[in-house]
Amino acid sequence: MKSTTRASRLTLASLTLVLLAACAGQKEPAQKLISDIEATVTAASAEAAKYVPDQLIAVQSQLGDLKAVYDRHDYAAVVKGAPAVLEKAQMLATAAAAKKDEVLKALNDQWTGLAATVPGYFPAIQNRMAFLSKKSNKKVAAGIDLAAATAAIADASSLWSKAQAAFAAGNMNEAVATATEVKSKLQAVAATIKLDLAAPSA
Repeated sequence: MKSTTRASRLTLASLTLVLLAACAGQKEPAQKLISDIEATVTAASAEAAKYVPDQLIAVQSQLGDLKAVYDRHDYAAVVKGAPAVLEKAQMLATAAAAKKDEVLKALNDQWTGLAATVPGYFPAIQNRMAFLSKKSNKKVAAGIDLAAATAAIADASSLWSKAQAAFAAGNMNEAVATATEVKSKLQAVAATIKLDLAAPSA
């Protein structure tokens, strides 16, 4: 009976050693997989954070889970689960590039529209200002602050130059944001001088 128990213990010990050896043999592959995922995420993180932040957070979370499993010495589970996470990490750069192209196209379309309309607002407003400044049109200009309108136009002109410089430098976000601000300022001026910018110029 004792010999049987001893044999069972020896068998169990042998199996444990085999399992430990097998597990230890997967430590290096598990470690390499985690390192590969980390390197891939790091390389893509800057663009991914801008354009596909949700995907980046998801991959970072899965990487954190793998590290926790690795710390528990469950290397087999890491080796099994890591390839899928690595694949998602490798997709970050592609997804970010695609989203960036989409965003830049939208910004370019916005800029094209603004560049086609905003410059035409300046002469239309200036012509209206010249009309209102004439002594013969004092009644029409009554209640209109021409000095404030002139200052607003000068400010809008300065901003438009800034928008054009941003566009020339390839900073589409700034170009579109500034051009949109210019458009709003000019529309506000037009409203104060009772000018319909949508109407064809006389």
